[in-house]
Formats: sequence, structure tokens, C-alpha cells
Amino acid sequence: MRQDKNSFRKACLKCLQKVSRAVNRHKKDHHVLDKLYREIKQSKAKRIMLYLPLGTEVNLYPLIGRLRKEKRELYVPFMEGKSFRLVKYRLPLEKRRFGIKEPKDSKQYRIKKLDMAIVPIVGMDSTLRRVGFGKGMYDRFFEKEIKNINNVIFVARKLCYSGEIVTDHYDVKADRVIVP
Repeated sequence: MRQDKNSFRKACLKCLQKVSRAVNRHKKDHHVLDKLYREIKQSKAKRIMLYLPLGTEVNLYPLIGRLRKEKRELYVPFMEGKSFRLVKYRLPLEKRRFGIKEPKDSKQYRIKKLDMAIVPIVGMDSTLRRVGFGKGMYDRFFEKEIKNINNVIFVARKLCYSGEIVTDHYDVKADRVIVP
């Protein structure tokens, strides 16, 4: 029987919640951040899209601090309707919809070329397409902006993978996946 995206997502979320409660989650995050940082350095990425993590996602805050010291341009999602736009990362952050932290609204940023987009995943399938939380926000954003993004990297504390194709053609596709 073919697995559908919703049942796959539920199984992945259950697995990620378990991993996120584990004592060694910080070690897993550190491993992912080291790999990510090496990828950023190697590719000489200057303009980077990141996310502000939820509890089940890899904690990017240590990486954000390091990249800010290096004066790299960091952008994060700012929720708008059923999608988001990017705003420059800056403090203070405020908790908003879905418990996601965001900088204060900024109309200043018009997207230009991004060297890299770091995207959290719940799971993925054999096509390297993303299964997320099911709201479609990343899919809508990437549909409009993929031409402006050089490199898409998926990250997760644990890879939840389906050998069957459970994603749709419009789901975001990775250039690279980094997991512990």
C-alpha cells in the first residue's frame, strides 16, 4: 500500500518529537551546525536565508551568532498570509503565529540573489523533496523565489526518509541534506 504524505508527516513528527526530547539533541545540533558552517565557508556564501527554530528543529541560534560576527547578510521568514517574505535578521525577536519568533516587520528588503537557503524539514522522499508541517508556506515562497536562490540545504535532527514518492511536484527540492 502506497504511503500518503499526511501519514508520513505524522510518523516523522512523532520521531522528531522523541529525538528532540533526547539528552543528546544538543550534540546532534552541534554536529549539524559544524557541517553547515563548513558548507557556508566552502561555498563562500554571503547572503543566507535561515529559519528561527521551533522545538523539533535544529537550533540555529549558535550558527546565527557566528555568522553575524562575520558580517554575513542573514534573512529569515516573516509570515504573511499563507506564505512569508524575507526580512533581515535583527534583534529583538518577537513570538508570533505558530509560536515562531520573528524580527519586527521590515519593508526594507527586496529579495536579491541568495547564496544559500537553510530549510528545516520534517521528512523527505526519494526525489529529495521536502515534507514540512503541512502549511505550504515554504512551497509558496520557493515557487516565486527559487530562481534567486543558488543552493538549498535541508536540515533535521534526524532524517525521516521515504523510499516511496510521497511529495508533490511543487514541494521544495534540496541540493543537499545535512543531518547528524
